[in-house]
Amino acid sequence: MNVPQKALIAVLMAGAGLASAAEPNTSAHQAQIDAMVREISPQRIQGYIDKLVGFGTRHTMSDTVSDTRGIGAARRWIKGELERCGAGKLQVAFDGHLHPVDRRLSRPTEIVNVVATLPGTQAESRDRMYVVSGHYDSRNSDDADAVNNAPGANDDASGTAAVMELACVMARYKFDATLVFMTVAAEEQGLYGSADYAEKAKQKKLNIAGMFTNDIIGSSYNEEGKRDNGQVRLFAEGIPALKEMPDHLRTLIQTGGENDSTPRQLARHVKEVGERYVPNFKVTIVNRRDRYLRGGDHAPFLDRGFAALRFTEPAENFNHQHQNVRKEGALQIGDLPEFVDPDYIAQVARVNAASLASLALAPASPQGVKILTAKLDNHTDLAWTANTEPDLAGYRVVWRDTTAAQWQGSQFVGKVTSVTMPLSKDNVFFGVQAVDKDGNVSPATYPLPGR
Repeated sequence: MNVPQKALIAVLMAGAGLASAAEPNTSAHQAQIDAMVREISPQRIQGYIDKLVGFGTRHTMSDTVSDTRGIGAARRWIKGELERCGAGKLQVAFDGHLHPVDRRLSRPTEIVNVVATLPGTQAESRDRMYVVSGHYDSRNSDDADAVNNAPGANDDASGTAAVMELACVMARYKFDATLVFMTVAAEEQGLYGSADYAEKAKQKKLNIAGMFTNDIIGSSYNEEGKRDNGQVRLFAEGIPALKEMPDHLRTLIQTGGENDSTPRQLARHVKEVGERYVPNFKVTIVNRRDRYLRGGDHAPFLDRGFAALRFTEPAENFNHQHQNVRKEGALQIGDLPEFVDPDYIAQVARVNAASLASLALAPASPQGVKILTAKLDNHTDLAWTANTEPDLAGYRVVWRDTTAAQWQGSQFVGKVTSVTMPLSKDNVFFGVQAVDKDGNVSPATYPLPGR
C-alpha cells in the first residue's frame, strides 16, 4: 500500500472521528523486554550444551539410573538447574507417561518431560498460556542404539539450552499471562513427549494461545561452510491437511484467508516483535508446517488445534545430524559441540524472549471478530467481543493487500467493539488486535463473515 493511499485513509479515518482516540505507543521498546534480551548469555548457553553432550547419550531408552550418563541423568540435571535459577518463581516438575512398544521403542519406556511454569500475575490473563520447547533426547545413526554415544549438540541440545536460558532469565520478571518452558523427550522416536503434553492440554481444555519449538537452532554454517548468522527460519502452517474440514477453516478458504490461520498470525507477531528487539537479525517466515521428510514438537500442538511454530537455523548440515561420530577422510561427521555457534543461538533465544514477553504482557487476541456483510457497499463494518483485561486501552484494526504477507496499514480505534473502515472488504485483508495501556499488542484475529 503506497504512501498516498495511507495518507488518504488517515484523512478518511479522521473525518469519521476514529483518529481522535489516544493510541498508546505500540512501536516503542518496552524497557522490561529490552532488559531480557540483553541478559541472554551465549556463555551460559554454551555451558548448557557442553553439559548435555557430557552425558554421552540422551537416547530415549538410555540409562536412567546413572548420575553421569544417559537420559535419566540429563533430565535430573535439567530439572535441578531450572529449580536453582527459578527458585521461588518457576514451578518445576517432571511430566511423564509410560509409552508402549512400537517401531522405535523395543520395550515400554517412560517418557519424561521437564516442565517449568511461570504463572501469570493478572487474574484475567493467567489462564492464557504460551509454551516454548526444545527436545533433550538425542540419537546417532541407528535410532535404536541406546548405548553408544549420541552427543546431540545441535539436535537438540541447542534448543534445550535456549529454553533453559529463557526460563532462567524470564523468571526474574512478571507477566500477565503464564509462560511454560518445557524440555521434552522422545522427539526422535516420534514426538512422544510433546504429543503427550499436547493431548493432556487438549483434554484439560488449557488455553494455550501460542507454542514455539526450538529444534536445530545451533549452527550458522551450511554444508559448504558458508555462514549465515543473520536470520532464523520460522515455520508456520496455513490450512492443515484434514480429512474433514471444520466450518471455520472452510470459511477461511472461502474468503481467501489461507494465509491468515492462527499460526500465521502468530508468526507475523514474532517477526514484527523479534526484528524490533533484535537488530540486524531477520525472522524468515516459511509458509509450511515443517521441512520435507522431517517433523518437530510443534506438530502435536497443531494437530490438536493450538497455534504452534518451529524455529530452525537457515541451512542445516546433515553431516552433523543423526550420525555416529567419525572421520571420513578429512571430514568430521557427527553432532559435536564444536559445530554449534552460541552467539547465533543467543540471537534466536532473544527473538523467542522478546516474542514470548510481548505475548504474555499483551491482552488476548480479540474473540468473535466478524466482518459484517449484510449490505453491498465500499466500506467495511467490523465487530468483535470486548476483552476483559483491566489494562486494555482499546483495539487496532490492521490491513494489507491480498498479495502482501505482512500488515501494511493500521488504525487505533479506541475502546469500541465495532467500527466502519473506509476501505473495501473486497480489496484487502483485515485483522483486529487488542492493545494495552503500555502499548503491548496482541496477534491479529482474522474476521469471519457475519450478518
